[in-house]
Amino acid sequence: MCVRFPIYSGSPVEAMITNNTEVSPYTSCITILRGRDGPQGTTGAPGKDGREGRDGEKGESGVQGEKGDTGEQGFPGPKSAGVTYIRWGKTSCPSRPGTELLYNGITAGSLWSNTGGGANYLCMPHTPQYGKYRPGVQNHSPIYGTEYEVAGGPISSTHNHNAPCAVCYVSTRATSLMLPARTTCPPSWTLEFTGYLMSTARSHHYRTMYECVDQYPDRVPGSAADSHAAVFYHVEATCHGLPCGPYNPQKELTCAVCTK
Repeated sequence: MCVRFPIYSGSPVEAMITNNTEVSPYTSCITILRGRDGPQGTTGAPGKDGREGRDGEKGESGVQGEKGDTGEQGFPGPKSAGVTYIRWGKTSCPSRPGTELLYNGITAGSLWSNTGGGANYLCMPHTPQYGKYRPGVQNHSPIYGTEYEVAGGPISSTHNHNAPCAVCYVSTRATSLMLPARTTCPPSWTLEFTGYLMSTARSHHYRTMYECVDQYPDRVPGSAADSHAAVFYHVEATCHGLPCGPYNPQKELTCAVCTK
C-alpha cells in the first residue's frame, strides 16, 4: 500500500518510519509492510474478587393495595364432647339451655348392714337388659333400692320412700362439679341444681360416696315401706377439724351441682 503525503522534517509521520517501512527517495510515498498476526497468547490468571457492594437505601413503602375478596367459610370446628351428671332424687333434668335427659331410674346401692358390696350409688334404669346368666339367686353382691331416712329433716315428707334419679347430659359445657356446703356456683359456672349432701349412716357397716340429692326430691311410687335397704341420710358437719362458726353441727349440709 502506498500513501502519498508531504513529509516535513520533525513531523509525526517522519517519527513513524521504522525498519519495516520503505521510503522512495525524493518522493512522498511510503510503503507500509504489515506482518502476519502472531499466535494467540496464553490466558492470564483470574483477577481477585472485587469488594462487595453496599446495601442501597430502603425505598419508600408502596401504596396499600385494595382489600381482597372474603375467602370461603371453613369447616366447622370440633364440637365439645359435653358432660353428664346424675340428679339424685328427681325424674327430670333442669330446664337449662343445652341440657337433656338421657334416662331416669331408681337410686340403688348396697344394703346398709352389709360389710361388702359397692361403695357408690347407682342410677338403675327402669327396664334392665340381661346377657348370659346362671339361674338361681347367687346372693354374692345384691343391690337394693335406696330409701330416704330423713325423719324430722327439711325433706321429711319423703321419709322411707325410695329415691328416683335422672341422668342428664349437657352438650354446651365440658365439665361438672359437685360443690358441698354451697348453694351457688363459682363465677362463670352454670348452676344445674341445689340440694342436700347425703350418704349412709356412720353406724352402718360400709361406707358410701357423698351425693347431692335435689332439695325438692321426688319419690318412687308405692315405695313407702321401711325396708332399710340402701339408704340416704343427711350429712352434718362437726367441729373436729372444721371451724365451728361458719359450720354448724345442727344444720344439714347443702350442695350444688355446677357445669362449665
